Amino acid sequence: MTRPDDTGYPFFVPRTGAWKGEALSQVRSRFRVGNIELVVLSDGSYYLDAGATFGVVPRVMWEPLAGPLDDHHCLTLGLNCLFLRSQGKDMLIETGVGDKEGGRVQSSPLAEGNLLTDLATHFGPPEEVDVVINTHLHSDHCGWNTRYVEGRLAPTFSRAEYVVQGEEWEVATHPNERTRATYLSENLLPLAESGQLRLLDGETKITDEVTVIPTPGHSEGHASVVITSGREMAIYIGDVVQQAVQLERTAWVSALDVLPLMSMETKKRLVERAIQERALLICVHLPFPGVGHMTRTADGKRKWEPV
Repeated sequence: MTRPDDTGYPFFVPRTGAWKGEALSQVRSRFRVGNIELVVLSDGSYYLDAGATFGVVPRVMWEPLAGPLDDHHCLTLGLNCLFLRSQGKDMLIETGVGDKEGGRVQSSPLAEGNLLTDLATHFGPPEEVDVVINTHLHSDHCGWNTRYVEGRLAPTFSRAEYVVQGEEWEVATHPNERTRATYLSENLLPLAESGQLRLLDGETKITDEVTVIPTPGHSEGHASVVITSGREMAIYIGDVVQQAVQLERTAWVSALDVLPLMSMETKKRLVERAIQERALLICVHLPFPGVGHMTRTADGKRKWEPV
């Protein structure tokens, strides 16, 4: 297991996967917001050290709520990507872990199900995607941005415009000792070299229905995606949380968040908006499909309600 003081985070644990694609095929993956159909796609499962997931929260508090741990003290997280069509554009939000050598050491094997096979089942080949949105550029969110074609790295989605916050691109292409293990140039540089990269500066509409909003904390340039149609809203929140209980408890933030105090403020604003707007939330690391609503209990506490 690699510790943060060796090569940064995350915590790498070689293993064979426990996730089975045929089981997920029985789970609802299609949702609707107004006139837009949302399809949650899976790149498998991701294994993350439980202590890293919960940061400074004492184990005695989080362990009863976290679910089962494996022999390496890791939680099994989802890798939930999102496909949608808006105003004639076929869009993919997040690209999971990918298939490059070493890229799946911390996740389930390709053969047990991955983003491209799921995309082919529900939509078609990657060449038909028009826009790829990365909430941020950690390796478990942008691995399928690129792949090897005849021995050379190339954008997987060859016709697509790749969209990410400019601030995130800057920190990702100039990583420090802590972040260099998760900002991998193989997932990034071919996008700029091919001319397919679009850098955003703050809140930006991709279409009239799809808006990228800054949600910093997990990383400096982290973003979320707001989808609106009619009077309905969905928010793909990215890595704002890794466990549902973190939506309910403001102070519970991951040790992997580079700006934990900002993470708390971001989470408060996002959750309050979700409650007020009755928004559908799509959470990348919750168990597939990671979709639900935030509500308030009779005594005013925030509560996650999976769909």
